Amino acid sequence: MNASLPALARTRPRVAIVGAGPGGLAAALLLAASGARVTVFERDSVVGGRTRTVTAPGGYRFDIGPTFFLYPRILREIFASCGADLEREVELIRLDPQYRLVFEGARPVTIDASPDIARMEAEIAKLNPADAKGLRSFLADNRVKLEAFRPVLERPFHGLMTYLAPEVMKGLRYLRPWASLDQDLKRHFSDPRTRLAFTFQSKYLGMSPFRCPSMFSILSFLEYEHGIFHPVGGCGAVSEAMARVAERLGVEIRLNEPVERIAFEGRRAAGVEVRGVRHAADAVVVNADFAHAIPTLMPEALRPQWPDAKIAQARYSCSTFMLYLGIEGTLPQMAHHSVLLAEDYERNLNQIESGVIPDNPSLYVQAAAGTDPSLAPAGHSTLYVLVPVPNLRGGQDWAAEAPRYRRLAIERLKALGLHDLESRIRYERIVTPQDWRDEYAVGYGATFNLAHNVRQMMHFRPQNRFGKAEGVYLVGGGTHPGSGLPVIYEGARISAKLLMQDLGMRPQADRGARIGIAQPAMGD
Repeated sequence: MNASLPALARTRPRVAIVGAGPGGLAAALLLAASGARVTVFERDSVVGGRTRTVTAPGGYRFDIGPTFFLYPRILREIFASCGADLEREVELIRLDPQYRLVFEGARPVTIDASPDIARMEAEIAKLNPADAKGLRSFLADNRVKLEAFRPVLERPFHGLMTYLAPEVMKGLRYLRPWASLDQDLKRHFSDPRTRLAFTFQSKYLGMSPFRCPSMFSILSFLEYEHGIFHPVGGCGAVSEAMARVAERLGVEIRLNEPVERIAFEGRRAAGVEVRGVRHAADAVVVNADFAHAIPTLMPEALRPQWPDAKIAQARYSCSTFMLYLGIEGTLPQMAHHSVLLAEDYERNLNQIESGVIPDNPSLYVQAAAGTDPSLAPAGHSTLYVLVPVPNLRGGQDWAAEAPRYRRLAIERLKALGLHDLESRIRYERIVTPQDWRDEYAVGYGATFNLAHNVRQMMHFRPQNRFGKAEGVYLVGGGTHPGSGLPVIYEGARISAKLLMQDLGMRPQADRGARIGIAQPAMGD
């Protein structure tokens, strides 16, 4: 707790939140449930940030960013602490198969990844019979790893001394910074394709499994242990549910209100400025994209750990080239999620890391209308196509590149059985790295935020209690513990707890327990 903070005359401190993305909404829920007067300022006309679902002409609905819901335990706990029930607010469909993986090569192989372990062992045997027996050891190893590493992900990092906490030291044994994700999985799987089936998830962080730290094997473990879910109506339904519950708690959500800067009185945050009007607050939570927003929101003098030069020189994730397609007719041959893995997957990733647009890219496709008919008109379908590409540091002119790359992406979809697609497209939208930057305010178009290399994790990452300023807190993928919806929700819990400590707030007794909502099991 900052000893220099003034005693607050009010019993209900005012908190301004910049951005109504997942982290901002989670923080709003937690703070409002503990008695704060919370106002969320959102630059767009809808909540959710990149976790939104939009309706396009013709009645097609698309998730803009995340397309599935993973590890609901954390958000379920947040809802319960607010007297709400996640499953009553959002219908979640657990997928089986979780996704289809198509491995290109001289002899292409397709497997359907299933949370049923016996079935998944049979699928792995299509790649390499000897690797099938490694699945259970992989799951057992990561079950221990997650439990040991959870204390690291659930606490703030104030500096090097944090590493000396016994529970942190225990978890760090599993960090293995000398081993990449791919190298770590050699302990369980000998075939590079099998390892890729359990490491391609590093793309959720915008990273290569050949560079990503080994601890992130817990990503694929979470999928098999706890499931992949489709929220009915799209992932934006989760954001909308968070906003509904927040408003029931008294949170004011102000749309079309772009925050221009944080107002300071000396080193202390005193509110935010919107179109030249100052809105007073006792603390400010920043949920805007870190690289894009921080240079304009805060003066450099108050963030000496992250001056403009360091932000400019930091390592960022890849970007994505997106196609959102409304299709006449159904797509019975498509799984809900499909991943096309190019024969030379590592070469693709090396091209991206070198700032080169891949010439034979891997890609991810969601065809969700088969599971959720609300996403398309009767007799129609939707396709969400994501192609990893370099962020804007690659220097490409995407206005010139987009038509060529669109043709290439459509051609690549033939490997998934979509041979007659062009004539059936009834709606189309393209989003390039430049669009991520200009329309969605994503720094460098880096869709997955700051990279998660070891030098940008834990205390090296922008901290939840940010800079030398008093009363400024970060939530979202740009702060500890990192990117991905479950991790962002956990980061919001960390930041909200710090804010409450600093303002002398006492968290409310668990409202869920008082009104009889069952508490989730820790392993759920």
